[in-house]
Amino acid sequence: MLLNCGQPLPLLRHTDVPPRVIENFILTGYRFPNYSLRDCLLSAFRPTNETGNFWTHFLPVFIFSYYFVEVFGWEGAPHCDAPFFYPLWNYYIGVFCLLMASSMAHLLNSMSLVVREVCFFVDYGTISAYTVGSSLAYYYYIHPRAGIVETGGHNAPHEPAGAITSSYAIPEFSVFFETFYIPCACVVAIICVLSCCNTRQRWRKHRYVIRTLVFLLPFLVSSTPVFYRLLTRSPYSSTSSSFAASTSMPTFFYRHCLWLLVSAVFNISKFPERLAPGCFDIWGHSHQWFHCCTFLSILDELQMIKAEVRAILLSPTLLLPPATLSRLPGPTIASTYGVMFLLQTTIISIIVWFSWHANCIYGPQRDQLAKEHLNKHLKCH
Repeated sequence: MLLNCGQPLPLLRHTDVPPRVIENFILTGYRFPNYSLRDCLLSAFRPTNETGNFWTHFLPVFIFSYYFVEVFGWEGAPHCDAPFFYPLWNYYIGVFCLLMASSMAHLLNSMSLVVREVCFFVDYGTISAYTVGSSLAYYYYIHPRAGIVETGGHNAPHEPAGAITSSYAIPEFSVFFETFYIPCACVVAIICVLSCCNTRQRWRKHRYVIRTLVFLLPFLVSSTPVFYRLLTRSPYSSTSSSFAASTSMPTFFYRHCLWLLVSAVFNISKFPERLAPGCFDIWGHSHQWFHCCTFLSILDELQMIKAEVRAILLSPTLLLPPATLSRLPGPTIASTYGVMFLLQTTIISIIVWFSWHANCIYGPQRDQLAKEHLNKHLKCH
């Protein structure tokens, strides 16, 4: 713990910390923004108003990983490094980075005001990257044709040009799914990062509403393959084992949406601390419930994707991985890891720009706090 003459530095009230650090209706449990890295790490085991925020996204990393690796033990599943699993691994990377960045942002944000800004810029970036990871999984496992090549001569060279798109119950969607879906997901993700980072430097009064509404857009774009499947008939025969495996997909999606809705309510309403300021400062405030609900939504999303993966693996008429003559090639390194790499590079560039701007604003305050802390430390000796 940060020491003051050999004693743990007491936690502070909202009146004793910079206005930038204050959270609505949270009155106590604040760490002053001059902790060292070691102090921040140790504060995970001390009841502060960030302790619950850390653990509610750090522990889920291990829970998610436990359910994720289950897929590779299924009968008939290819090896875990097969191209078929590239989208699933990108989805895992997105979720892992989201949960780790969120938990570390809440743990390390007391190092300085500048570090605080950078931590949450990274947090917003990983949320956006997660939405694209989800989009890749939806595209290759839930999309009506992407990467799934039917055997039995359907991909022969003399195949009619329109045969591939015949599987679309709504043919007008074929152009969007095949050409624009992934690029749209990436563009929307970048817009989300820019908007959320801006809320830390402007639009402060309505920042929680803006951030929540901003992330509604990638949800709508990413979920279009799921909406398509819900509005059309299953691609599997009703007597097949694949059909039985995929019947749980709508239930998991509805639960996924429900948890997202509940998390949005917590994030905007600031319930329950709004009703009793000071009573939920350490445990039980809205951001902890927000974290719990978002993780439950991710868990149901994982189960939904796994249901579709199992359906594909159980189908004897599908060829995995892609055939050369498929109009929609299956997952490749370029179309999965390459997409995520380009997106992450763009997001990092945005974070660097906003971080530089934050340093220009809060750097002088950081230096002043460091001097004050050094003088207090010298007085102890």
